[in-house]
Amino acid sequence: MSDPALAAFGSSFGAITLAELGDKTFFMALILATRHQRRWVFLGSFVALALVTLLSLGVGFGLRELLPEALLPWLAAVLFLGFGVKLLLEAQSLGRDAAQDEAVEAEQAVNAAERRRVISRPWPVTWEAFSLVFIAEMGDRTQFATVVLAAAPTFTFPGLVAGTLAGHALVTGLAVGAGRWIGQRVDERLLYRLSGGLFLLFGLAALGQALG
Repeated sequence: MSDPALAAFGSSFGAITLAELGDKTFFMALILATRHQRRWVFLGSFVALALVTLLSLGVGFGLRELLPEALLPWLAAVLFLGFGVKLLLEAQSLGRDAAQDEAVEAEQAVNAAERRRVISRPWPVTWEAFSLVFIAEMGDRTQFATVVLAAAPTFTFPGLVAGTLAGHALVTGLAVGAGRWIGQRVDERLLYRLSGGLFLLFGLAALGQALG
């Protein structure tokens, strides 16, 4: 893609969609949507993801400002390649029931939150979805992926914001709308491998830019 904004949008949209499908936050939204009105679950979940995304983009762009411009393509290449290899290695260690394990952990977190009180009104439902998803997303692979994307000098901030938020909106919408059907068919190892391969491609492109 020759347009930096379009490249940023497409790359971040694909990376976030692959990273979020079958993630713990995906299953949290799914479970909450079976117990409460979907619109409030979507709202709370998406706002939480958007906030973590903006914080992560800020960290990545902060690296751009702190480091010399000549080092940025090399930094992007190292981060992309390192993260891609990490995802591929993690895929090898995942069991066949990795997605189910994520679902169980998500349900345990939701049950613990709802054990304290009965939640049914819009604001408490929205807040519950927000707080659960926000905490689960901090330190998650999606957050690291966003930081790495933001550190790449070829990607524009508006393109990354649009792509990451669109990816989160799509996956959250799928979770609250058709999450149970999708959740039964998610292959975590395949998603990890696809994500790892995508970041390796990003890394090779960044390496080509650094060498050029």
